[in-house]
Amino acid sequence: MDWASVAGVVLALAGLIVGQGLEGGKLASLLQPAAFAIVVVGTLGAVLLQTRLRTLLRGVQMLRWVFRPPQDRRAALARQIGQWNLAARRDGPLSLERHMQGADDQFIEKGLRMIIDGIHPDKLRQVLDVEISAYEVAERQAVRIWESAAGYSPTIGILGAVLGLIHVMENLSDPSKLGGGIAVAFVSTIYGVGLANLFFYPIANKLKAIVSLSVVEYEITAAVFYDIASGDHTRIIEERVASLLREY
Repeated sequence: MDWASVAGVVLALAGLIVGQGLEGGKLASLLQPAAFAIVVVGTLGAVLLQTRLRTLLRGVQMLRWVFRPPQDRRAALARQIGQWNLAARRDGPLSLERHMQGADDQFIEKGLRMIIDGIHPDKLRQVLDVEISAYEVAERQAVRIWESAAGYSPTIGILGAVLGLIHVMENLSDPSKLGGGIAVAFVSTIYGVGLANLFFYPIANKLKAIVSLSVVEYEITAAVFYDIASGDHTRIIEERVASLLREY
């Protein structure tokens, strides 16, 4: 569990609630179903309009990483790299087959298979670089839905405010209905700006950082596969491992 994310959400909500209370306002005045529907449903529709459904679902699926980031596998990967290098030098590339069969990552499986098949190191690196690029593009497109939501929600909040004011103007002759329209107008703006800056943008930035670290892991792993296929000195591979274990 990423307790920093949990604390961030709690502090963001607490700031709004406490601030509302200090101003003498009531929490109930911030709970406007009409404003919520306008901003949230409208933002979802706008994001869905610009994004493929598969990408949108992937972005929503990645949301769990904000609170439960992917397990740090760098130490385990460093041990695996040492085993691959030792096996390849001692028993030859064909000895990597048992490591390939036990791989739980398709990228690692592909890299080991190409070493076993004797693919030229330059070709191997080209193939793996394309694989990394495709992975990065797909993941960043999924993350971008949260950036898009952050861009759309304040504007849709303003649309909600305008709709609320229209409702007010339509009921000037009935003072009992003015309060509801004004509440929707202002709360829509709060929802739009608040969701964008307290949730959508932070979520997008956190997911981008996680994807970037994953891409770095794959790039270092691809470089290690190239080194093993080329028969480079073990010292070079040790330097790759040191880069992999570096704290960011």
